[in-house]
Amino acid sequence: MEGILALLIPIFALSIPIVAIWTKHQQKLAEMGIEKTASASAEKAAQYASHIQRLEDRVQVLERIVTDKGYDVATQIEALRDSRSVEDRDIGTPLSFESRERA
Repeated sequence: MEGILALLIPIFALSIPIVAIWTKHQQKLAEMGIEKTASASAEKAAQYASHIQRLEDRVQVLERIVTDKGYDVATQIEALRDSRSVEDRDIGTPLSFESRERA
């Protein structure tokens, strides 16, 4: 029994620092995971806020068109289309199926 106890005491004494180092490492990994999750959440929140702002702007335009008295809807819609930036005009698929380049 004394031999086993003499063997267990050094093993136990050496395992304490190993467990402390492992625990500290696990804590650092958890903190890094939390920081990564927080930054990803902040980025998503910013994207959602931007998207919501664009939707609110669109709703305001639609509300203004619908609530104005004596309006011509077709003229208003065409005016909105004309006010878009040049970059937006070339985006998307053309509605006609005809080829632009014909020999």
